[in-house]
Amino acid sequence: MSLHPAVAAVTARIIERSAPTRKRYLDLIEAQREQGVDRSRMGCGNLAHGFAAAGEDKASIRAGGAMNIGIVTAYNDMLSAHQPYYRYPEQMKLWAREVGATAQVAGGVPAMCDGVTQGLAGMDLSLFSRDVIALSAAVGLSHGMFEGTAMLGICDKIVPGLLIGALRFGHLPAILIPAGPMPSGLANKEKVRVRQLYAEGKCGREELLEAEAASYHGAGTCTFYGTANSNQMMMEMMGLHVPNSAFVNPGTKLRQELTRAAVHRLAEIGWGGEDYRPLGKVVDEKAIVNAAIGLLATGGSTNHAIHLPAIARAAGIIIDWEDFDRLSSVIPLVARVYPNGAGDVNHFEAAGGLAYVISSLLEHGLLHGDILTVAKEGFSAYTTAPRFKDDVLVWEPAPEKPLDENMLRPASHPFQPDGGMRLVKGNIGRAIFKNSAVDPARWTIEAPARVFSDQNEVLAAFKAGELERDVVVVVRFQGPRATGMPELHKLTPPLGVLQDKGFRVALVTDGRMSGASGKVPAAIHVSPEALGGGPLARVRDGDMIRLSAEEGSLEVLVDQDEWEGRDPASPPPPPLGTGRELFAFMRHGADEAEKGGSAMLAAMDAIV
Repeated sequence: MSLHPAVAAVTARIIERSAPTRKRYLDLIEAQREQGVDRSRMGCGNLAHGFAAAGEDKASIRAGGAMNIGIVTAYNDMLSAHQPYYRYPEQMKLWAREVGATAQVAGGVPAMCDGVTQGLAGMDLSLFSRDVIALSAAVGLSHGMFEGTAMLGICDKIVPGLLIGALRFGHLPAILIPAGPMPSGLANKEKVRVRQLYAEGKCGREELLEAEAASYHGAGTCTFYGTANSNQMMMEMMGLHVPNSAFVNPGTKLRQELTRAAVHRLAEIGWGGEDYRPLGKVVDEKAIVNAAIGLLATGGSTNHAIHLPAIARAAGIIIDWEDFDRLSSVIPLVARVYPNGAGDVNHFEAAGGLAYVISSLLEHGLLHGDILTVAKEGFSAYTTAPRFKDDVLVWEPAPEKPLDENMLRPASHPFQPDGGMRLVKGNIGRAIFKNSAVDPARWTIEAPARVFSDQNEVLAAFKAGELERDVVVVVRFQGPRATGMPELHKLTPPLGVLQDKGFRVALVTDGRMSGASGKVPAAIHVSPEALGGGPLARVRDGDMIRLSAEEGSLEVLVDQDEWEGRDPASPPPPPLGTGRELFAFMRHGADEAEKGGSAMLAAMDAIV
């Protein structure tokens, strides 16, 4: 089927808007290939430092005749998602030798967990850890020892950071290598039930801890469809994985063979061969649109309304929330993965997974099928799933129909006709509303505001019974420049309790809620943020606020003259402790969430 006209129009809009910056980017990576740092141009002392400890690979690296793969790893053994990467580098070196290549660990990057830091001071470092990861990846690759790169990372800021860093070396081919989700644990509905009981004081800490430990219980990514698993989906949609390697569990033979296949494929797509596929050309405007479509079609994380613009900027491509909104109006929601449904990513994979999603979207003209990918067969390879046949890794076509229609639907018969992520805007600013997880009866909320500058103030008011009414909870001074834009998931259980009691409740914030955004209506990432005089700083207790996904509106219902005459509220003191003061330069230089909330990219744009 021909491409849907709305998808074509959004793509054309992005291409036109990005033409000058994209050309500068492509010129840069071409110059880096022709004149940049690489082994063939190194002095003898430089090169000798690079292979001094390379063991049995020393001769090959010294000779310079074969690809040397730079591994950038986010391994640590505190985080379940990244613990499986422990032995990947030594295995990958063996698999590289199988095809006449070599591999070295170019460097490590930090990998923090929003689940561990949720509601704590460390969460204020979360968004900016993406920039640190990009910078760390760039440091590793700056040595010029590599003709390709394998990026090992999964979770929230790690994949965007790795990709941003790698894109500045876009003349190199790159493959992102996941490690897979942990097996399913405690059912998500039960986890939510216990959390709400705890918020109401109806169960104790030990019962809550037992439920959480049964949910997050082993090695692998958390199984709900948050930012980490949305990352993996987007890498498939952009053609940056070995096809359909996203949701294979760790520690399995299939997982190991997919990593081996990634190493072998990376060795084939270097600039010395006939199938050169530089990362900077794989990630083009069509690939970025595919990632946005995948996000909408599967009900993915709202964090990517921040991360995808940042990734795109690193490749000279400019997208905005209007692009998301226009796509959302025509992209059907074809998946129901928790928090948009009952099942997790393991159930999603068993129902047909991304192979089925991509197949169905392509069939209905809702994806670009002509993108350059790391797969030899092109994007059509992503409509197939890996299997063993006679102990050999093969890829088989996606099922013709979903194996569980509670998890997956065809694009012709979706769960809802739109992608469930709306741009809402008005006199408070612009924000994202993830309506795919919200009952349609609550897509419009009009209620008095209760204003806070810290999520702990909200929790105290809830415990004191002060929110037992229809209310729009406003939590401001949570944007990139104020606190680093933390996620505010601690608010989900109490707001869910209020909603379950029958109150009309919503959240409006310049902070984040991410992939675990749930059943409570929320306008998040409000831009411009409150710090610096954004309109959110003028909202007062008792102001009537109207939030509507149907209308695409976010309005405070106050007389215009009074509204414009109000002085903005004073911000709280800047955050200190837990290293947050070290990130002050990033907060001060950060741009708006719609551009990616990045000090690094804002500074980069000024010179390129």
